[in-house]
Amino acid sequence: MKLLGIDYGTKRVGIAVSDESGSVAFPKAVYPNNKHLLSDVVSLIQKEGVVGVVVGESKNMHGEDNAVMEGARHFADMVGRETQLPVHFEKEFFSSYEARKTLDDKNKTVDAEAAAIILNRFILKTKK
Repeated sequence: MKLLGIDYGTKRVGIAVSDESGSVAFPKAVYPNNKHLLSDVVSLIQKEGVVGVVVGESKNMHGEDNAVMEGARHFADMVGRETQLPVHFEKEFFSSYEARKTLDDKNKTVDAEAAAIILNRFILKTKK
């Protein structure tokens, strides 16, 4: 029951993948947000045998969609159509901040670490 987590950003997109049992997520990659993003993510989904996707839900301090969320929803829709997999949203509130606090090399992996945080939140919530 492998899952893929996405921390969608306008410049970079962090990717995390769970273990085979869907119990814990690990940072996997950071992709540039360019014309190859969808095909890169779909290829990874197929390669990893992913059965579900979790996308970070980006909100402002008032709980409303922020500027990034429109792109994230559009991308999530494309991933769902392309893969025929269920796509879920999980709040990403402060995930990048939390990732930066725990990393030594903050520039290289913060987006992938944030994706792992988002995916782990989803896993914890659904295991209850």
